[in-house]
Amino acid sequence: MKKILLIGLLGIALFGYLDKNAQTTQIVQNVFAADTVATNNDSNSALQNAIDNRQSNVQVAGYGNVIKVLSDDLKGSRHQRFILKIASGTTLLVAHNIDLAPRINSLNIGDTVKFYGVYEFNNKGGVIHWTHHDPRGQHIGGWLKHNGSTYQ
Repeated sequence: MKKILLIGLLGIALFGYLDKNAQTTQIVQNVFAADTVATNNDSNSALQNAIDNRQSNVQVAGYGNVIKVLSDDLKGSRHQRFILKIASGTTLLVAHNIDLAPRINSLNIGDTVKFYGVYEFNNKGGVIHWTHHDPRGQHIGGWLKHNGSTYQ
């Protein structure tokens, strides 16, 4: 009887461990999902949906080619600014907070930049911001990727 009870307890413990391990695996997969999304060919689809439906405050991942490097916005929090053109032809202003994340010093016209941040609609295509970590931990952290480096 003790052996059966011991085997039963071991089985329950193993099930609990595997179930917890599966949850941990899912959490890790969710954390890295945003990075994976930006490397897929259809990574701009959620972004394009937000553009088409004139939505704002939408967390998106995507990529585009730099068509213009603008001067930094130095009013309030400092932002590195540049314009990307995505595959659909839509242009996006990227406003990257350089008080919270490193700037991309080697950014040039024609470069590809991957991003994970918040999309805000406007009549010129839109703005991508929150491409940095949140020091308060209250917002999903974003990032930019350029030439193998991540800026967050």
